[in-house]
Amino acid sequence: MQQIQAEEEYERRGRLKVFLGYASGVGKSFRMLDEGRRRRERGQDVVVGAIQPKTSPDIEAVLKKLEVIPLRMAGGAAVMDVPVILERHPSVCLVDGLAYDNPPGSSNPSRWQDVNQLLDAGISVITSVNIQYIDELRDRVERITGKRVGQTVPRSFLNSADEIVVVDAPPEMCITRADGQIDPGSAGPAQKLSELREIALLFAADVVDRQLEAYLQRTGTPQTFGAQERIMVCITPRANAGPMIASGRRNADRFHGDLTVAYVRQPEISAADQAALDKNLEIARAAGAHIEILDGEDAIGTILKFAHEHGITQIFVGHSTRLRWWERLTGTPLDRLIRGANDIDVRVFPH
Repeated sequence: MQQIQAEEEYERRGRLKVFLGYASGVGKSFRMLDEGRRRRERGQDVVVGAIQPKTSPDIEAVLKKLEVIPLRMAGGAAVMDVPVILERHPSVCLVDGLAYDNPPGSSNPSRWQDVNQLLDAGISVITSVNIQYIDELRDRVERITGKRVGQTVPRSFLNSADEIVVVDAPPEMCITRADGQIDPGSAGPAQKLSELREIALLFAADVVDRQLEAYLQRTGTPQTFGAQERIMVCITPRANAGPMIASGRRNADRFHGDLTVAYVRQPEISAADQAALDKNLEIARAAGAHIEILDGEDAIGTILKFAHEHGITQIFVGHSTRLRWWERLTGTPLDRLIRGANDIDVRVFPH
């Protein structure tokens, strides 16, 4: 029943395609509009919902071949006219400037939320965004470019994309058209653009991996692989979480992977254990890990279920070197975890 409901929800919702740029001048807006033009020529009902205020001659030429829904003024700013688009209800809406913030008093604070509203109404959206405007990548891009942006799109929204395209271009072209995006520094512009390009490619690969994961979940197909390393550190109130999380962070960074810290909720824990758990979770937050609080009477079964459903490739656990007498006869929870992990690597941290 859950699979049927998930599939029905997926079919009702519009499709989201993202043209992802790693610097100004790669041509993502033109690629977005040109795809809209080609779709319209094939008979699809396509409109332009929003475009950047300053456009180049090649973009102006494509816009003349498309239906444009005019922006409306709100709070002294030009915003996408979502009510008109919803009433018009095209098959596809082209939306540039995904990270724009709407003025106070708007029904949605940000343009990406406007896009989400169109998707919920069954309208497919083709949009564009640069990696500097992705919230979780902003600090990393800032260290390379020396520039910080104020408007962002959450990574979780882009993870829901049905298709993502990295708009590539030679670094020389980006340098001449970057309009001061990159500050001069110890590394040359070409090297910095190569670093930004790598971030964009890895981000796109992760979105594709999540698309596959969502498909497998909708269809009830077990996932036994992932496009990159996904490390899960399992903690308890008494675990020596610091070294485990630090090791997980290093491995995730080395392989451009994800780090998740998971805790299986325990009923009626003591105040001391709660304080220890809160400290461990704070370490996880400081390391930039995804935190998952899991519910289940069988801790090992709960961990394994989550790991298999989310494509985890490595599990880090702490384990006491002292065995109780019954564990010598029946085996430890760690033995169960290793047996059930199948092709997931399990790394044990003695304590």
